[in-house]
Amino acid sequence: MTLTYDWRGDFGDPEVAALHARSFGGAGRGDWRTRLDRHALGWVCAREDGELTGFVVVAWDGGAHAFVLDTMVAPEARRRGIGARLVERAAEEARAAGCDWLHVDFEPHLRDFYLHAGGFRPTDAGLKRLKDQ
Repeated sequence: MTLTYDWRGDFGDPEVAALHARSFGGAGRGDWRTRLDRHALGWVCAREDGELTGFVVVAWDGGAHAFVLDTMVAPEARRRGIGARLVERAAEEARAAGCDWLHVDFEPHLRDFYLHAGGFRPTDAGLKRLKDQ
């Protein structure tokens, strides 16, 4: 099996939407291409034998700060280092674009992943929900 990681790799909206639904549950938001072209520094596509098996978005402020969003790995491909490599590649590309900081927020069950495999350090942060579920 061949596993590749492509910065700003080609993707179709349906395959990212399907991976998002499998990773997070629910339908998620569509029209990935339009949103990412408008708001993202880039993204990393992980493909195994041509199939999208992982994806991460790198948003930014246009300057020093980049943000990891929507890290997703197909359930059957987890625990193989794919997520860690996605985040590592995202960090490499954000650094190459001149960013000084890479931010991430996460749910408690992902703490070990981001702090150990992802190389992040804990910080104080705040979060305000703007929309009811």
